[in-house]
Amino acid sequence: MDSIHDDTCPSFEATLELVGRRWTGSVLHAAGRGARRFGEYRALISGISDRLLSQRLKELEAEGLIERTVIPSTPVQIHYRLAPEGQELVEALMPLGRWSMRRSGTRGPGWVPVA
Repeated sequence: MDSIHDDTCPSFEATLELVGRRWTGSVLHAAGRGARRFGEYRALISGISDRLLSQRLKELEAEGLIERTVIPSTPVQIHYRLAPEGQELVEALMPLGRWSMRRSGTRGPGWVPVA
């Protein structure tokens, strides 16, 4: 039997820690539902503070999961969208989301699966 500390374990643990941070799943879910501007994320994620939303978007951008585009207009517009790896992660998390909803027997307010 192989050790659980094989080459894939640290990478998998890092991914679980990233996704498991407070509000990260909600930010990814909002992006998957089409949120593009900061205000759209705030509207879709009930209870998240501006500070924490900004922090999570920056973290996800640094990880290559969210792409940030600055549109030089007056006022400046900033758009966010899932990067290809972010889309892959959302798709990989969908079965886990469905499992957790079945397990809890609820679908929570506003829960919509991301296709």
